[in-house]
Amino acid sequence: MHLLLVEDDKLVAEGLCRSLRQQGYSVEYCASIKSAMQWLENDEIELLVLDLGLPDGDGIDVLKHVKKHRPNLPVVILTARGSIDDKVQGLDLGADDYLAKPFDPAELFARLRVASRRVTHAQSSTINVANVEMDTSAFTVTLDQQPVNLPRKEFMLLKALFENQGRVLSKQQLESKLYEWGEEVGSNTIEVHIHHLRKKLPKDLIKTLRGIGYVVGKR
Repeated sequence: MHLLLVEDDKLVAEGLCRSLRQQGYSVEYCASIKSAMQWLENDEIELLVLDLGLPDGDGIDVLKHVKKHRPNLPVVILTARGSIDDKVQGLDLGADDYLAKPFDPAELFARLRVASRRVTHAQSSTINVANVEMDTSAFTVTLDQQPVNLPRKEFMLLKALFENQGRVLSKQQLESKLYEWGEEVGSNTIEVHIHHLRKKLPKDLIKTLRGIGYVVGKR
């Protein structure tokens, strides 16, 4: 799931980005209302973690903007404002949850899972390409209904391809996806994992367009 973190404390943000990527999120980060508004124009953002005390204004304005223009985008407020009145205001304005700092990361992750169910319930978590089925919520892949064991990097790489059926993804785009998920990327990482995936899945499932990239599904 593609998550936007809006947090002006650099140390908190860096730690959260690492932890969220370890949880399987693709994370974008910004530290101001202006940057948040720009990121929220990207329809690929599926979940928002929002601080309220930002250097160029009140994060409540971001929440109001989201609920007006993207009402189905789940929002979890993460802020030092912990009063009952602040919580009531945030929730009344449409936030899915409200967590005051200091917080336990495990509690944040649990609340994010609850908030993200709105997305996964509204949109099926299963993706089918030919006789291969991927469940992005359960992190499973089956071939002819038989389980296929994929390491994390292979799963994430296949997920990126499945979510972009019919669209060619370059090596650089796939490397960027793995990096967003907190994975180390070497010079031949993509080629190696594509090779391993082809051994476990139908060989013609992932097509190579020489000099351009890789694609699954019809094009």
